Amino acid sequence: MSANVSQIGELLHEAAETHHRVYRIVDGADDDWASWYATWLLDLSELADELGTRPVRSHLVHALVQCDRDYTAAGTDEPWPRFYARDLTRRFST
Repeated sequence: MSANVSQIGELLHEAAETHHRVYRIVDGADDDWASWYATWLLDLSELADELGTRPVRSHLVHALVQCDRDYTAAGTDEPWPRFYARDLTRRFST
């Protein structure tokens, strides 16, 4: 796995942990999770540096939702952050 895919996977994992802490009162439940993740990834992480570009927020939200659908459909044992990171890298890296 390339270094930036691995690093993006770590950022996604950090976003998940942070999201769960923020939404602890509802055990992490958030119907609009992709918007929260996109904002956190763009404003509070090194995602843009790792991708070599700053995605448009709405495009990142859409990509995260699509990653969720694809991951569920794949039925894989692969950790979701790695699966998503590979897809985000493919979509957005320059």
